[in-house]
Amino acid sequence: MQTIWLSGAEWLAVLRIGLGLWWLESWRHKDKKGWFQRGTGIAWAADVAGKHRWGVVRTGFRRVVEPRPKAMAYLVVNAELALGLGLVVGFLTPVALVAGLLLNLLYLVLMIHDWAEQGQNAMMALIPLVALVAMAWQTWSLDAALGLFR
Repeated sequence: MQTIWLSGAEWLAVLRIGLGLWWLESWRHKDKKGWFQRGTGIAWAADVAGKHRWGVVRTGFRRVVEPRPKAMAYLVVNAELALGLGLVVGFLTPVALVAGLLLNLLYLVLMIHDWAEQGQNAMMALIPLVALVAMAWQTWSLDAALGLFR
């Protein structure tokens, strides 16, 4: 593979780190007080899910998320932080990539009718898939330094 400036593995590391920074920005700009104390994030998602045209989304949200809004708020916010940190430093990278792909697919399905969000959701689903199959943890990562996931 020929590339400009960096090797292919280094460009994949740049992609992985960029995705991690994207997750960290998603975490950083959240109103944590609103999410944790007032339940604003889960209330907004409940409103979106309640109007969703797919019954499986409405039912799934009602059964899984609504009974435990505080736990789900902590899960979502802290998952974004963990994903960001894991991808930036390259620690447990395959786990972070799979978890990020799944979380983003949940976001994609929940907000399938919001066209303004779909470009971001599509790219945040494609990037971890590419990074996973290309093993983007081989360069500039704690996984590589520790000899994990060879």
